[in-house]
Amino acid sequence: MNIYQQIEFTQLSPKTTERDIIDFCLEAKKREVNSVCVNSCNVPLAKQLLLGSNVKITSTVGFPFGATDTLSKIHEAKTAIKNGANEIDMVINIGLLKSKNYVSVLKDISDVKLAIGNNPLKVIIEISELNKNEIIKACQICMDANVDFIKTSSGFSKGGATLTVVKIIKKTVKNYLKICASGGITDIDAANKYLDIGVARIGARTEFKANTASV
Repeated sequence: MNIYQQIEFTQLSPKTTERDIIDFCLEAKKREVNSVCVNSCNVPLAKQLLLGSNVKITSTVGFPFGATDTLSKIHEAKTAIKNGANEIDMVINIGLLKSKNYVSVLKDISDVKLAIGNNPLKVIIEISELNKNEIIKACQICMDANVDFIKTSSGFSKGGATLTVVKIIKKTVKNYLKICASGGITDIDAANKYLDIGVARIGARTEFKANTASV
């Protein structure tokens, strides 16, 4: 199996230039990755560059802090889909979660999911900012909101995916939701450890290294 079919390449730096997106998408096409994750402003260019390929486009929403209001997230998500995105990555509202305002967290996520219809929604719960109980609660809310994926990290906080936390997520969501492990996974050996415990997608940069037997 081609490991890249479970890889989501990310290019989310605020300094990303058009040249960066061109090089990034060409590399994604070359390696035949599952998808690319870009900021919403770069979706139209990514669509042009990936036309005719099987590489999906994921757009971020409320990135990287999740603190924008729900209507803004909905508008950004719907515009990204209109511009060519296949999937949406939204960041959970961490402040509301920590305030235990679970109703507002659920509504925020549910409204975005409703707005994008059948397009997959990944919710970034930013595990490095949460304790175990908050991670479990975030997962439960995401199940109630009928999202498609839990994603571990934005890449803009103090840490990325860990096997320990991903096991907690997997135990909580079982097979109801898919998991995207993202942050700090740089090679096939690390990726396989996550895939072996039931992760469906790996978020990585283009520097990700796979051995010749896997490509």
